[in-house]
Order: sequence, then C-alpha cells, then structure tokens
Amino acid sequence: MSAENRENGAPMSETARAESRDRARRLLATTPVLDGHNDLPWALREQVGYDLARRELTEDQSESLHTDLGRLESGGVGAQFWSVYVRTDLAGETAVTATLEQVDCVRALLQRYPERLAWAGSASEVERARELGRTASLMGAEGGHSIACSMGALRGLHELGVRYLTLTHNDNVPWADSATDEPVAGGLTRFGAEVVREMNRLGMLVDLSHTSADTMRDALRASRAPVIFSHSSARAVCDHPRNVPDDVLGALPDNGGVAMATFVPKFVLPEVAEWDARLDRYLAERGLHPLAEEDEAWRARREFEEAEPRPVARVSDVADHLDHMREVAGVDHIGLGGDFDGTVFTTSGLGDVSCYPELVAELLDRGWSEQDLAKLTWHNPIRALRAAEEVADRLRRTESPSIATVEQLDGGSASR
Repeated sequence: MSAENRENGAPMSETARAESRDRARRLLATTPVLDGHNDLPWALREQVGYDLARRELTEDQSESLHTDLGRLESGGVGAQFWSVYVRTDLAGETAVTATLEQVDCVRALLQRYPERLAWAGSASEVERARELGRTASLMGAEGGHSIACSMGALRGLHELGVRYLTLTHNDNVPWADSATDEPVAGGLTRFGAEVVREMNRLGMLVDLSHTSADTMRDALRASRAPVIFSHSSARAVCDHPRNVPDDVLGALPDNGGVAMATFVPKFVLPEVAEWDARLDRYLAERGLHPLAEEDEAWRARREFEEAEPRPVARVSDVADHLDHMREVAGVDHIGLGGDFDGTVFTTSGLGDVSCYPELVAELLDRGWSEQDLAKLTWHNPIRALRAAEEVADRLRRTESPSIATVEQLDGGSASR
C-alpha cells in the first residue's frame, strides 16, 4: 500500500516521510545498495568519447549524467555492477572490440578514483571494498552479441573481470531469443544452453533481463547456479515483455536467484509503457531509432512530449513491483537494478543514484522490516554471487572449458 493511501485515506505528512528518509539513510549506512545495472560507461562513451576529464565525477554531473561519486555515496550505493553494454547494431568482432573498450573505461574509472571506487570480482572483494569505505565496482556485459558466439571470448571477458552476461539485449542473438524481438529459437538453442553451462563453470552470473520468457525458463532449467535479473520488474504489475512473469519469479527460490527491480518508467507503469510505444512509432515514422542520441532525435522527443505529456511513474509504483515480487518470489530473491544512465526518462523521486533512500523510506512506510530491506539492498545479490562462485569451484574440478561452437550444436542456425 502506498504511503499516500493509508487506512484513514490521509496522505503521509512531510515530517513523517522525512523521518522515514532519515531512518532509510541510517539503514543504508549499514547495509547499502548493491545495484545490478548502471550504464555510466556507455554514457561516457557517447558523451565524451571516454575523455573522463570532461565528466569529472568528483563534481556534480546532474546536468549530464544520473551518476557521479557524490550522488553514489549520498544514495547509499555500496556496490555497483557497471554495465559494459554495447549496441546490438555492433556485431561480431566489432561488438567484442567495443565491449573491451567498455571494460577499459571501467578500469580507467578505478584508476582515476582509487580512494572512492574499488575493484571487485568476487563476493569477498565486494565486502572488503565496503569495509574500506569505497564503492565496490563490478562489471556485467549486456547482451550475448558481446561474445560473438565464441566461448573463448566469453572466457576472455570473465578473465577481465566481467561477472555477469545478459544473454540478449533488445535483439535476438543466434542462440537465444530477446524479450523485444520476434522469437526464432523458441528460447535457448543447444549452443545457448552450453553458454549457460560454461558460465556456471566460470562463476559468471547468468543475467536474464532482456530475454524472452521462454529463454528465461530454458536458462533456469540449464543453470546449475543462481541466475539474476539485473534490471527487470514484475510483468503482473506492468505487462511489458522486459518484465518477469510470475511463473519465473516463482521458480527463483529453487534456483537461488535474484530478480532486481528496475526504475525505468515504461517497465514500471502501464500508462508509460503505452505512451512510450507511441513515442517509438513517432520516431520510427521520422526514420529515427528509439535509442538514438542525435540532436534530431531529442528534438523529436521534445515535440512529441509537448503534444502528448508523458505519464509520471512514481516511487510508490516501483514499491508496488517490489511488494509483488516479494509475495511471489520471496524476500530472499529480490534486489534493485536502477538502470541509471541507461534510460532517457526516470521515475519521479528516483531521478538519479542519490535517490535510493526515497525508495527505502517508502518500503519502511509500507511495513518492510529493516532485516528484509537489508536482504533487498545488499545480502541477496551478495549471496547469489557467492553461490555462483561456489558452483564454479566445484565444476572446475570435473569439467573442462567448453570448446563447442554454434555450428557444431545448432548447425549454424538458431533452431533447436
């Protein structure tokens, strides 16, 4: 129940909400947020070509970015999966190269801010960074196109520190269907299942955000380790294909996985999802891609929004997703993945990385215990990461690195 809709029908006073925010900040000082997905590296690539001096993160970058170091700290973010995402129109060796450049960007950030950020490639290293008072920095590759159907490339990314791979982005890969593309494989192909098994052997988390529901189900069957959804919410609350169906959420306890709710408005509020689909059509009619960053695309978005104001998703709407996800998956299998710097629009009250206390305050006002909130923000993703490491330690004693190819297992096609 939203804080604005208590039993007496009266809205919560600002004084009461301020008290909840103070309580939330105290909680996050002890058990901070381990956020599943932040696209700062891609934003730095697009905005300044990785010239980090032009986006000095020790300074307020709110005019350009959702993320800077001061706001990370004020938001109670103790660990961050930095997405080393590349667009799906970059394919093959080009995609691999661009992903390596993204990894290099994260490494450069760590070298530039060693007193504020700390490298972490394991659950223990995340906890150690927190003990040192630094934001633990992990990496996740967003989209199977980043490995160009190569097990060697997959192992190379793991060796460089990438600790999850999102199996698809917005488009299918030859071995897995995306949530937002026309299905071809019907889920995972044989090669796709082999990718999941090799990820288990490596200790790389299988990330099922962006995948089709059938890919989710196939991956859950194939995986010997916990899976994650790095930035996805509940389909029952907002019927968008990027969100997680209840049967998949209900399977997480047996798997040990974690679904990390996102704050992207079109995945949060149905009215925004419908508005966003109309915006995409408006852009397409003008020959513009929905994710285009050119000035012409921004002008078109502004024109559309002036003619048809965008519905507003609020903190309470995100909390509705978390209430539902908790009910279906259980409090041990949910987390947070804001997707900051990876979205044009943000949820009101959750406009940047400083805003996590606002969400925690809303959940406190709904009756969530501090113990359950600590699981949501920190303990659940740490547990999943550690469990994946333990599975990998066991599998590496009995399994050799996979040398399978998509041609061998799928005949060069995406059919089973």
